[in-house]
Amino acid sequence: MPSIQVPRKRQITAARNKTARAVNPPLAIFLLNQNQMLLEVEMNDLETMLMNRTPTANRPLLGLTVLVVEDSLFACEAIRLMCLRSGARIRRADCLASARNHLRVYRPNVVIVDMGLPDGSGADLIRELATNAIGQEAIIGISGDESEHQAAIEAGAHDFVLKPFDSLAAFQQIILSHLPADAQPAGLRAVSNDQVKPDMLAFQDDVAHVIDVLNQNPDGKDLDYIAQFTTGVAKIAHDKTLEKAAKSLAKDRAAGRAGAAGAKLLSEILHDRLSARAIV
Repeated sequence: MPSIQVPRKRQITAARNKTARAVNPPLAIFLLNQNQMLLEVEMNDLETMLMNRTPTANRPLLGLTVLVVEDSLFACEAIRLMCLRSGARIRRADCLASARNHLRVYRPNVVIVDMGLPDGSGADLIRELATNAIGQEAIIGISGDESEHQAAIEAGAHDFVLKPFDSLAAFQQIILSHLPADAQPAGLRAVSNDQVKPDMLAFQDDVAHVIDVLNQNPDGKDLDYIAQFTTGVAKIAHDKTLEKAAKSLAKDRAAGRAGAAGAKLLSEILHDRLSARAIV
């Protein structure tokens, strides 16, 4: 593939701006604004070029941009690896507010939305995307909780995936199944049985995040979020003990119980996981 050449105009304008600052401050501001406009045009041109590349059998999602709205670094790392293997570009938002800001500027082809986010339900964002119809070819809801399937589809998602979402073949197929014919790779395509293995440092970051929230004496709403978040992370890590504890906390909360005992047990397991990684 030919290398991407970035225009050298920025080097010229940078030198010009340096001279202007010494001689005429208003002129410097004008040239700085012109330089910023030039940079934005260059980036837009680069974005267009990357999006117009043709998918291949080995990289069937080449040319697509995927926005992942996911607060878990571990889950996002798994999706990033699958995008990388598939040829897709990835952007990430870790909450509803960040995703909405992103969508004011960019138009991703695919949006993958976690159903439980720190500032609200992913169903709200899915509903906005489905209602406004701003060009997404696939809107996919994801969660570690099977019961979120119906909520995602009713909100307008094209599909739903239960975590762990780590099969390369399944990832490619679920996206390709919602793309138009002219966006499909030509010819036969080998199906990979590979499962991605995200960096465990991202798992450690997620564990530290939950511990931090638990240390702040969380209320009921925060405990609901912790249970949902930790269940998804545990599933991706294939950590049955952690998953069981997170589900137990969720069950307590659903039954109307405060969840203090479940939160204490979960905290102990999380500290064990963090200590084990530190020793390694």
